[in-house]
Amino acid sequence: MAFNKDVVMQKVQRFGGAMFTPVLMFGVFGIIVALSILCKNPMILGSIAEKGTAWYNFWYIIEQGAWTVFNQLPLLFVIGLPIGLAKKNNARACMEAFLIYIIFNYFVQAMLTLWGPSFGVDFSKEAVAGSGLAMVANIKTLDTGMIGAIVIASLAVYLHGKLFDVNLPDYLGLFKGSSLVVVAGFVLMLPVAYLFCLIWPQFQAGIASLQYFLTSAGVFGVWLYTFLERILIPTGLHHFIYIPFIFGPAVVDGGIQAYWLQHIQEFAQSTKPLIELFPQGGFALHGMSKIFGCPGIALAIYFTAKPERRKKVAAILIPAVITAVLCGITEPLEFTFLFIAPVLFLIHALLAGTLAATMYFFGVTGNFGGGILDCALFQDWIPLFNNHYETYITQIIIGLIFTCIWFVVFRFLIIKLDLKTPGRGDDAEPDKLYTKADYKASKNIDERDRKASAFLKALGGKNNIVDVTNCATRLRVTVKDDSLVKDTNVFMAAGAHGLVHNGCAIQVIVGLSVPQVRERFEALLQGPDVLQKEELVSNTDKSPSLKAFATGDLVSIENVPDEAFASRAMGDGVAIIPTEKYITAPANGSVMMIMEETGHALGLKLDTDMEILIHIGIDTVNMKGDGFKVLVKAGDEVKVGDKLVEIDIEKIKRAGYNPITIMIATNFDQYSLLKFEKEQKVIAGKTTVGTY
Repeated sequence: MAFNKDVVMQKVQRFGGAMFTPVLMFGVFGIIVALSILCKNPMILGSIAEKGTAWYNFWYIIEQGAWTVFNQLPLLFVIGLPIGLAKKNNARACMEAFLIYIIFNYFVQAMLTLWGPSFGVDFSKEAVAGSGLAMVANIKTLDTGMIGAIVIASLAVYLHGKLFDVNLPDYLGLFKGSSLVVVAGFVLMLPVAYLFCLIWPQFQAGIASLQYFLTSAGVFGVWLYTFLERILIPTGLHHFIYIPFIFGPAVVDGGIQAYWLQHIQEFAQSTKPLIELFPQGGFALHGMSKIFGCPGIALAIYFTAKPERRKKVAAILIPAVITAVLCGITEPLEFTFLFIAPVLFLIHALLAGTLAATMYFFGVTGNFGGGILDCALFQDWIPLFNNHYETYITQIIIGLIFTCIWFVVFRFLIIKLDLKTPGRGDDAEPDKLYTKADYKASKNIDERDRKASAFLKALGGKNNIVDVTNCATRLRVTVKDDSLVKDTNVFMAAGAHGLVHNGCAIQVIVGLSVPQVRERFEALLQGPDVLQKEELVSNTDKSPSLKAFATGDLVSIENVPDEAFASRAMGDGVAIIPTEKYITAPANGSVMMIMEETGHALGLKLDTDMEILIHIGIDTVNMKGDGFKVLVKAGDEVKVGDKLVEIDIEKIKRAGYNPITIMIATNFDQYSLLKFEKEQKVIAGKTTVGTY
């Protein structure tokens, strides 16, 4: 069979997204564990935190509960992976995977009980850290950790996909569905358990050697790890780099996150340098580029923008930088420049690796994989500052120096290569594409419903979708025909932060609302085609719309014979060549202003806060009101279809002017879903010419 790299990429990306489902829990519970440890530290809180006090006992209970996701990590992966991997009946797939995993461990326990020495395993030892053994659901078994859980869960999902819908004869009805899957898993786990008993002890020895190699690689190892973790973000494969380090056994048993939290009290009380206490923490410095690099990038983009557009660019960048620095979510900022100037992303990854390596060289180590909130404040700076303040002062100084380096390098490259980062294009429209999708739809239509519908349409409709999953911020979709997938700008105009298009493997950068968007996306796949869904929505009062403001022929804005309007420099909109004398209100609102002396233009503020300018004719200001009769005054409330201005079309033409009437939304950048209809005949107050 021929090798198809697109198919491989689809499978790998889907698996990476599924693997992130359980990982989402680690950040939240890591903060709770860290906060509990912080509140039990007498060096910070004094005698109230001494062992045996009511305060200490309370936080001890909280801490033990918060350790759940770390202590039960294999079970979490076994149950969590099918949520992302299974293409149907996910809940049943989770149950099946759990049962098959338990069966596997019982088989391993039985085999090692009988033939442990033959496999090179001393099964009489206690199942403690470093023994190669573990307790899983009260079963003493091999410590296969996250890797074993992933393997078994993947096999369970495979069996689920093949067997769940098999139609057996009625007399075998007992074995249909989940029963058939689990029975098949029972049979399969016999050879799988034997292979694990045979191979895993050697694999554990290999992991020990890998841990030694990586920790002994020193500065270069930290640089390479951090560089790969950043550079692979556009592909979505960065999960495969950091998860084995942070949550797996790549450099320390149990992963850096759990190990750090387990020993943080010990590290806080020791006066030895952190680099001696925990050198493995160098592989958790990838968050430093989020805290110190992103502000430098944003400043460079801001100061290279055109002066008149910096205010708008700042409105885009400030929330993105705050999100990156505080929460460690960098994609809204990184994808702002990634699709315009990929070379900047390469430089960003190189600088991220260099920053981490430099800090490690000067003795900085710890658990800095995220932003300030979940790493620095709770897990490093506050609990350890008393005895390790010199390390953290060094860290901050190096970080701020690199902020300046990021700024200088990015500013130089943007100017030197004339890169069209936000605020540097020929017109204002590119800035619209990179704002946060912060516009809220009407009260009765959820914005996440709108995004799901828009994304599905841009992906070619439900018939083009093979499967869908998600990670922390991305909707990961496999499509049948990637030529049907719209351009990146279409997705960003609909509220996405960007798009990764690798053949039929598509990633829509949604943000932290991606689980809810995916849920709605999958609901659309089960219902009518998205095009039908959109029609139903747009034909109800729940969907904000703009009606024709004159009777006549609708004209696209780019075909208006006036460059100021056609270029959208004043806003986005549409025009009508009128055939009847009345200009009407396109929606409910109030009159903001009127050119009373000429009557050729007026402004409306709609009830949805959209600001509308209606301009009657080209250069008709020169007619000084002749042929124009204004029917409203500033401050008047108007309803859709209300008459605003009466015009004499023939008089305008005889004077040598074009009566084409233009309607533009001057604050269009606040409405990411704003779109206008194609050219057609329209009736004032009746025909929909735009939706948002």
